[in-house]
Amino acid sequence: MRRIKEQKCTADLLPFHIIEAASAGDIEAIQVVLKHYESYIRALSIRKMFDESGHVHYCVDETLRQRLEMRLITKTLEFNPRPYPGKNNR
Repeated sequence: MRRIKEQKCTADLLPFHIIEAASAGDIEAIQVVLKHYESYIRALSIRKMFDESGHVHYCVDETLRQRLEMRLITKTLEFNPRPYPGKNNR
């Protein structure tokens, strides 16, 4: 049971070579990172809006979504990747 849980967690992670390439400025790798976090950014960007008659509508705030994407790109480019010193690297 524990092995299944560990495999599921690693399947959701971006590969290290993608992160390394994105931090070096590779456009395709940055697009992969954006695609990976697209649904999370969209979920963070949802806002509750009210129309004239008081009905509630939920919609994506495009300005906030773009700001979050730009922040992700900026932090990705500033990131200095270092391989984790695991058991095999000692």
